[in-house]
This record gives sequence, C-alpha cells and structure tokens, in this order.
Amino acid sequence: MKNNALLIEQAKIFKALGHPSRLIMVKALQSGEKCVCELQQLIGDDISTISKHLSVLKEAGIVTVDKRGTNVYYKLAICCLDTFLSCTEELIKSKLQDKISILR
Repeated sequence: MKNNALLIEQAKIFKALGHPSRLIMVKALQSGEKCVCELQQLIGDDISTISKHLSVLKEAGIVTVDKRGTNVYYKLAICCLDTFLSCTEELIKSKLQDKISILR
C-alpha cells in the first residue's frame, strides 16, 4: 500500500512535467528563482495560463512560492531535477544522432 502511494505521488510529478511550457519554466528555474512576469515573458502566454501551469508545478511539489509585496517568485523544490532533465536530453540527442546516422 505504501509503495502504491509513493508511485501515485511520483506520477503526479511526471504528469506535471508533461507539458512543454512547464518544462520551459522548470529549465528557466534551474538558474534560480524567477518572478511570474519573467516566466510569462519566456513562455509568451497570458498571465492566467502561466498561473495555471505554475499551480500544477506547485501542486506536484516541483516548485515553491515566495510572495514579496505584489510580486510572486518561484523556485525549484526538487534539487535532483537538473540531473534528470540533463539525462533525458542526452538520451534524446543520442536517439536523434542514431536516426541521422541511419539516414546517411
């Protein structure tokens, strides 16, 4: 039963990372905290869409929130996420190189 609950929580994290805009935000947050306005400029969506994405990331425990006056700042809460994203990028690059090699 405990393992099932753990898997459910892990699945929430993976599901939250399953949108390109959220991945862009997470990658931006790897360099440090960002305010909502910075993330909005990066993504280009309206503020309500950005807020919904950030809410999903917060609910999954991926980011934490710090309100300072009228500004809201987000930062990564999962320290190993950098390693995971780098690992998946390397895997994807390798697969692409293999496909390119086959086509030659």
